[in-house]
Amino acid sequence: MKKVVVASLLAVASTALGARVAVAQTQVNLGSNAQQTGGGVQLAPAEYNAYTAAIGQSTPQTLAPALEQFLTTYPQSQVKDDVLQRLMLAYSAFDPAKTLDAADRLLQVEPANIRALTFETYFRLQNAEQVQDPAAKQTALDKAAEYGQKGLAATKPAGMTQADFDTVKNAATPVFHRAIATDALNKKDAATAVAQLKQSLGSVPADQTKTPGPLLQDTYTLAQAYYQSTPPDLVNCAWYASRAASFAPEPYKSQMMPLAKYCYKKFHGADDGFDAVATASQQSLNPPAGFSIVPAPKPADIVKQVIASTPDLATLAISDKEFILTNGSPDDAAKVWDTIKGKSVQFPDATVISVTDTALQVAVSDDAVQSKTADFTFNLTAPLKTPPAVGAKATVTGTYASFTPSPIMITMSDGAIVEPKKAPAKPTKPTPAHHPARRR
Repeated sequence: MKKVVVASLLAVASTALGARVAVAQTQVNLGSNAQQTGGGVQLAPAEYNAYTAAIGQSTPQTLAPALEQFLTTYPQSQVKDDVLQRLMLAYSAFDPAKTLDAADRLLQVEPANIRALTFETYFRLQNAEQVQDPAAKQTALDKAAEYGQKGLAATKPAGMTQADFDTVKNAATPVFHRAIATDALNKKDAATAVAQLKQSLGSVPADQTKTPGPLLQDTYTLAQAYYQSTPPDLVNCAWYASRAASFAPEPYKSQMMPLAKYCYKKFHGADDGFDAVATASQQSLNPPAGFSIVPAPKPADIVKQVIASTPDLATLAISDKEFILTNGSPDDAAKVWDTIKGKSVQFPDATVISVTDTALQVAVSDDAVQSKTADFTFNLTAPLKTPPAVGAKATVTGTYASFTPSPIMITMSDGAIVEPKKAPAKPTKPTPAHHPARRR
């Protein structure tokens, strides 16, 4: 009998593509009459020779068929789990589908094998992200997340040292959390996605999160999860998106930075101070204690400031007046309304939104024009002879009568369309007289 000491698959190493399993050198004792000790198993000479020949192949492409042949010849071998792990690793170098097949077979032998669970989670997540049909995509993500949950719950097998198990588990943990987070985010469950991604990033040294790859992508996905939270967490969105963009190479930097700037400006109200946040985010993975971004002033505060700084409220642009009428206190709104109530005005180039025999609704302010919504209703003094088309420009006149604040609608009485003046007809030049040529 030949004794084989089956070496542990020591670690799951992260590569640019994800999870690969590193295999330690197999130790072989050639003693012909050695007894089983420690992790050794006894093999008959023929099986031993077939095993050593199979695992001695130098490339994954030659190793995989050799291991398959060994399993066909010795389907109940005592080293079946070791062979399946090697087979799984070999296929992972060139065939994801066969990697999953090998992982499935290994899990039938060892249901909690953490290496197989790592490959199942990684490749199923990778496959799910390529699916276009929404229902099929969610089903595939659910399956990847299921293996991720099993991977997180996996415990050390009896034949594996604690150090080896910890090495594999620590390397695989981000893969498991990533699959669960991606599945949750696709279900609009931002809270679960945030929790899982925080655990993924917190399971590795912070310096590893600066390197372009899956962990840096997790940082950006965390920013997206904060943005999709209810309500959106714009401060954390700005922090993590800034950090991801700072360390990402092009073209990914340019793809990530807009979210960082959007969340910052949405919260702060302007771009000033963004560079300081981006610089700070490079110094630590998570916002330090006490970190904050000055929020944008509330609409009511802006109204107070505008009223206090404007000597003549009647001079405000129509969009500013509408902002105050919508967001100001009753007293502040009244101050603006009193400057225009009962006054007649003419608006050139108003955009027609709707028209009836009795009323004309138009968009006057820039916001109303951009959103194609009416902010003025002109009650007509008489039906229009030639109603303008919806979307057309028209010059309208009327008298301020009333308003409703939200959504803003200003009602005008004595409404009418000002017809463009006709240009005066050009004088007709007299036809010159024709004189016959004189005869000599």
